[in-house]
Amino acid sequence: MLTEKNLPKEFVKFCRAVTAKRPKTVIDHLLKHGQITTEGLKNRYGYNHPPRAVRDVKEQGIPIERVSAVGADGRKMAAYRFADPKIAQVRKFDGRTGLSKQIKDALVAQYGCRCFIYLEEMPAADLQIDHRVPYEVGGESVSMSPDEFMLLSGSANRAKSWSCEHCENWKNLKKRELCLSCYWAYPETHTHIALKPLRRVDLLWQGNETSQYDQLKADAKVAGLDVPEFVKEVLRKAVIK
Repeated sequence: MLTEKNLPKEFVKFCRAVTAKRPKTVIDHLLKHGQITTEGLKNRYGYNHPPRAVRDVKEQGIPIERVSAVGADGRKMAAYRFADPKIAQVRKFDGRTGLSKQIKDALVAQYGCRCFIYLEEMPAADLQIDHRVPYEVGGESVSMSPDEFMLLSGSANRAKSWSCEHCENWKNLKKRELCLSCYWAYPETHTHIALKPLRRVDLLWQGNETSQYDQLKADAKVAGLDVPEFVKEVLRKAVIK
């Protein structure tokens, strides 16, 4: 098992350079103990979605491999440890080693400071840059074109991560074309959500529009419907002649 004692000094230095809390927590544990289970990530560090914490490490360009382990109750579970760093060194740590400010600036210039999923306007500093096609499926491109990325609010990024990590394409199929037709890559043209036959639209009332939402909510209550169902009913009447 690879720990700080038997890892190359350059690799350890690379790991120690990571400062973001979630990946640093996982990295520090692996450097000391060599391995961590999903149970450990949940119980020891409070990560309810362990694959996301591990993904954060991979996105720093640090190679992680998944293995099988046995939990305290005797059940089999996933565990994570450093992969052979020599492989990573040959490819210059071929993970997502930091998405450039130039890409984010290009996206803001083209689309404005708003979340691509929820369309919420917010300061650029609050927007997170993310691959349209998850790194675990499509890998990293050579061109690093801004068109391959999207800007997300923190809540949208968490929602996308949870949905993608529970998708069969993420776990097994690894087909880029399936991601490209998913809501989480292109919400405006999607044909499925994580391979499920679903369609979705997120509506946001912001600023002066909030009074319109309050009126809509009041009308929905009178109709005996929740807001989403009331909106659907209004749209049905408008669309179906």
